[in-house]
Amino acid sequence: MASTRQALISVSDKTGVVAFAQALTGFGFRILSTGGTAKLLAQAGVPVTEVADYTGFPEMLDGRVKTLHPRVHGGILARRDLAAHVDAMSREGMDYIDIVAVNLYPFRETVANPQCTLDEAIENIDIGGPAMVRAAAKNYRHVAVLTDPGDYAALVDEMTAAAGSVSLETRFALARKAYSHTAQYDGAIANYLTSLGADGVRTPFPARLNLAFDKAQDLRYGENPHQQAAFYRDLAPAPGSLARYAQLQGKELSYNNIADADAAWECVKTFDAPACVIIKHANPCGVAVAESPLAAYRRAFATDPTSAFGGIIAFNRDVDADTAAAVAGQFVEVVIAPAFSEAAQQAFAAKANVRVLEVAMAAGANDWDLKRVGGGVLVQTPDSHNVAPTDLRVVTRLAPSEAQLRDLVFAWRVAKYVKSNAIVFCGNGQTLGVGAGQMSRVDSARIASIKAQNAKLDLEGSVVASDAFFPFRDGLDVVVDAGARAVIQPGGSVRDDEVIAAADERGIAMMFTGVRHFRH
Repeated sequence: MASTRQALISVSDKTGVVAFAQALTGFGFRILSTGGTAKLLAQAGVPVTEVADYTGFPEMLDGRVKTLHPRVHGGILARRDLAAHVDAMSREGMDYIDIVAVNLYPFRETVANPQCTLDEAIENIDIGGPAMVRAAAKNYRHVAVLTDPGDYAALVDEMTAAAGSVSLETRFALARKAYSHTAQYDGAIANYLTSLGADGVRTPFPARLNLAFDKAQDLRYGENPHQQAAFYRDLAPAPGSLARYAQLQGKELSYNNIADADAAWECVKTFDAPACVIIKHANPCGVAVAESPLAAYRRAFATDPTSAFGGIIAFNRDVDADTAAAVAGQFVEVVIAPAFSEAAQQAFAAKANVRVLEVAMAAGANDWDLKRVGGGVLVQTPDSHNVAPTDLRVVTRLAPSEAQLRDLVFAWRVAKYVKSNAIVFCGNGQTLGVGAGQMSRVDSARIASIKAQNAKLDLEGSVVASDAFFPFRDGLDVVVDAGARAVIQPGGSVRDDEVIAAADERGIAMMFTGVRHFRH
C-alpha cells in the first residue's frame, strides 16, 4: 500500500475548508473529495482526487450514492493495530484514510422554512455523511473526524506543533463531538417526521420528541447545596436570549442566579422606554420605566427595598457610571444590560462578587417552554402575547383616562412575569405593590397592598393588573379599598357580571384583555 496519508473532505458548510485542505496538503496528505467540495478545492488550486475516481465507481442515483464503498469505509474503519485488518487492506490494495472532515446536508435549516415540502425535507436527509462520521468516530484511535469548521484551525495548530500528527486525546474529543453531531441530526429528522399528521400537515409537537443541548458549565449546586446541577444551552440559542450572555466579572453563576436572571431579562425586554426590573426568587419585586436607566432603577428599587436585597437587576439600556454606582450601593447578585460603559465596569469592579452580564438586545424566543414532571416533560409554546391598547375592552361605565391606560398596559406586562396568583399595583410607570404566588387571589391582593404600605407608597389613584380573572368581587374590593381606580384583567369568570357590577358600584374603570397569563 502507498504510504501517503489521506484525508477525505466532503462538506455542506464550506466555511474555512479551502484553508484547511491547503494545510493538510502541506502536511503531505492526499485529499479525497466529492461533488461541490471537490470542485471548490480544485478551483482554489488544491490537488484533489474525486472519490469516484478513487473507488472506480461513479456517483449514481442523483448523488445519493457517492461514498458508500468499501475503499472508503475500509480505509476509515481499518484498525492499524490488528494484523488481520492490515493484511486485508494489503490484500485488497486499499489505503487508509486518516482524517475525515464531513458535515451534513442542512436538514434543520431546510425544515425551518414553513414552506418546506416533505419531498424537500427527505432529499436533505444525509446518508453517506453520517455513515462516514460514525465510522471515523468509531475508529478514533486511528482516525480524526471533524464535523465543525470551527475545529479546523485548532487541529492545524496541533499538527504544526507535532510534526503533522494528531494526539489520541484530540481524536477522542473529536469523536465524542461527532457522535453528538449525528445524534442531533437524527433527532431533528425524527422530530420533523413525527410532527407530520396523517394529512401531511405539520403539527407543533412531534410524537417522538428529541432534544439536544450543549453543556455550558457545571454549577456549584442546584436550588439547594445537596443538589447537583449544570447549565445547558440550546444548540442555537434564540437571539437576545440569556444563554448568549457574556460575563464581564463576578463569581460563577449559580442555578438560582441563572433562573432569576432569565426572568429579569425576559421581563425588561418587553419595554420600549428605559426600564429596570428587579427580581427576587423568580418574581419581580420592582419594575419601572423612566427617562433614564438610573431613574428607572431608583423607582424600581423604591417599590420594595427590602425584597430587592440580594436581587437580580436587569436594564434594557446600556448602563453608565452613575447607574452602576447606584446599583453597586446595594447588595445585588447579578446585573444584566445590553452593555456597560468602561466607567460602569470600574464602578462594579469594587464589588468583585457581583456578576455583571452583557446580553445583546434582540427579538427572539424559545421554540418551546419545558417543565419536568415525574416520568415526563410538559412542553408548550412560549407565552409571547403582549397586549396593545387596541386589544383591550372597557367593560365598565367608566373608561380609563389616557394616563391610566398607559399604566394598565404597563401593569399587565409586569403581571405576565409574576407567579400566579398575581396582583400588581402600578402608577406612573412604576410598580407600587406586587402580590405573587398565593393560593388565593384575594390574599395576593392583600399582600400587594401591604407591600406598598411597607414601602410607604401611596396607592390612591393607582391601577391594578390581575393575571387571571377575579372569581368573586372580594379581590376587587380589596384593591379598590387600597386606592386603585382602574383594573385590567382577562375576564372569563362565570361571575364576570358580578365583578363588573361591583366595579361600577365602586366607581372604577375596568378593562378585559381576553388573555390570561398564569405563571407556575
